[in-house]
Amino acid sequence: MANKPSIPKGTRDFGPVEMAKRNYILNTIKEVYELYGFQQIETPAQELLQTLMGKYGEEGDKLLFKILNSGDYLSKITDQELAERNTLHLASKICEKGLRYDLTVPFARYVVMHRDELQLPFKRYQVQPVWRADRPQKGRYREFYQFDGDVVGSDSLLNEVELMQIEDEVFSRLGVRVEIKINNRKILTGIAEVIGAADKIVDITVAIDKLDKIGIDNVNAELLQDGLTSEQIQKLQPIILLEGTNDQKLDTIAQVLSSSETGLKGVEELRYIFTLLQSQTSNLKSEFTFDLTLARGLNYYTGAIFEVKALDTPMGSISGGGRYDNLTGIFGMPGLSGVGISFGVDRIYDVLDALQLYPENSLRTSQLLFINFGEQETAYCLPIVAQARQAGIRTEMYPDAVKMKKQMAYANAKQIPFVALAGSGEIAEGKVTLKNMLTGEQQLLSPSELIACVRG
Repeated sequence: MANKPSIPKGTRDFGPVEMAKRNYILNTIKEVYELYGFQQIETPAQELLQTLMGKYGEEGDKLLFKILNSGDYLSKITDQELAERNTLHLASKICEKGLRYDLTVPFARYVVMHRDELQLPFKRYQVQPVWRADRPQKGRYREFYQFDGDVVGSDSLLNEVELMQIEDEVFSRLGVRVEIKINNRKILTGIAEVIGAADKIVDITVAIDKLDKIGIDNVNAELLQDGLTSEQIQKLQPIILLEGTNDQKLDTIAQVLSSSETGLKGVEELRYIFTLLQSQTSNLKSEFTFDLTLARGLNYYTGAIFEVKALDTPMGSISGGGRYDNLTGIFGMPGLSGVGISFGVDRIYDVLDALQLYPENSLRTSQLLFINFGEQETAYCLPIVAQARQAGIRTEMYPDAVKMKKQMAYANAKQIPFVALAGSGEIAEGKVTLKNMLTGEQQLLSPSELIACVRG
């Protein structure tokens, strides 16, 4: 007996209903990106490991899916190396490629490789799957889609403001109430400086980023384990538990960071972003919050950082991003600034599902089904089917002349709202009977009247 087929953990199949819902999300985001002048690109699923390694921090490197070299990948491995079972060393010799972990690093590689073709500033959007060897759980998958938008070649903070407007517009169109949290890595660097732990900035940001998930006590324990002193951790407490309005928190943190030039620069940048956002409050529907605990644990962020959370369902981050001033420098192109955001398509899908926010027409099912009574009737119907499609009506002709009950069941299963029937009587009159599957009402109509009725 053949084994029952299955798929790897952390991956999923998507049927027609799921794809219709996903496309509703993707098309909404695409429309908003294009309103702001972004253009679409794609990059390969595989990247050279040297492109990916070292860009996501130590934890990120562990989650990279590596691809075995083709052919006899063990030919260059000695028996001694095999016996030592040093997995990192072995992987470096038998794996030259890996599946992309995100879309930002491949985009930086793309910019460097195609720099002579690009008009700067370059605004791109990209929607493709990414892979992470994470532990699968609800809302966290090993294969999932990201939808990124980035601007490279401009230092202006107007880019950050526009990206926040895009976030607000997308979730407004999707009907999701969100809180958009904003911080700045320069502020976090300044905090590390003033508590005397400048060399621990990565450890501090990684730990702080987990505050919502593991709580302050566990964050403190992790910081202690990472080498911070009890005194340094104590100094950190009132800072990361800051309260008040955005302006009040910025005023307080500016006083704390008065001795840090880097930290004050971060405060200045956030003041500018919040000022412009506040000037458009009549057009923006989301909550914008200065959240000092937001760290975005990826090493390449250097300025403003963002994270979006849905307010009406207990889901994690559904979008995020930030400024990365030196990412292309690792590929030989220093000095090119960039800022971007990424929409977590799979998590947004789960949020819309939980809140039942998909509009009825998002399923994009067929609107009209022609019943098949036989060859003569089909020959009569096919030109009308073509007219309906030319009029933009999603139309099917049932392929087999089976019992009408079966054809009607097909229409019900696919939630097709209209069914057209043409027997000998209708053919003699040059008309078609149109049945509304919701109300049961039937009308005898000419082809043009049928098309007008379905479209109306």
